Formats: sequence, structure tokens, C-alpha cells
Amino acid sequence: MRGSAPHPGALLGRLLLASVLVFMGGMQLWAVSRGVPASGASLTYSAAQLVLGLRVAGGWRLRWSALLAAVVMAADAAMAHAFWPLQGSARDAQLLHFMHSVGIAGGFVLLAVGASGRRR
Repeated sequence: MRGSAPHPGALLGRLLLASVLVFMGGMQLWAVSRGVPASGASLTYSAAQLVLGLRVAGGWRLRWSALLAAVVMAADAAMAHAFWPLQGSARDAQLLHFMHSVGIAGGFVLLAVGASGRRR
């Protein structure tokens, strides 16, 4: 979106999507700073979420940042919300969270498509 200001609705949407990553990564890093144990991989993943969310919020290399954010959200869905081995209400709860993450990934894909080389 070089050379022109984004539509206010597009800017709001971008900031709302970015807030998911900023919040998820920031809360985990905050918890670690308060003494909650976390693996090195979890810490790295949380830092990456935070940085990626800030990149999307700032619109920095937006197409690639949004595509990477979509991959991160899809990975989060698969790794953190594995509903398939569960039964009953536990399955329903994880399926809801899984679909939530998939939907956010879709939003990032739309953001990437909208950010890529627009012709005017």
C-alpha cells in the first residue's frame, strides 16, 4: 500500500488481525518473565508471533508478513487444538478453537492478497 493511505476499514481490519498475534505472543512472553516455565521452542514461537504481529500492524512488507502469519495461525490450529483424538465436549471445545485459528489464518490470506501489487 505504498504511496497512499489505506482505507480506514482496511487499516482497522489489519490492526485487529495483528492484535491476535501480538496478544498471543506477548502474553506468553509476559508469563515467562513472571516465572512461568516454557521450553525454548515455545519461547521462540511466542517471540516470533509478537514480532510478526507488529510487522503486520505496521504494514511492513505486508504481503509476506500476512502470508507468514497465515502459516503461523494454521500451525497453531494443528498443534494447539488437535480435536481429532478427543470425544464429546472436549472435542467440541478444541474444534471451536481450531476453526477460530483457521478463520484467522483465512483473514491473513485475504490481507496478503489485498496487499499484493495493486494496479490503479
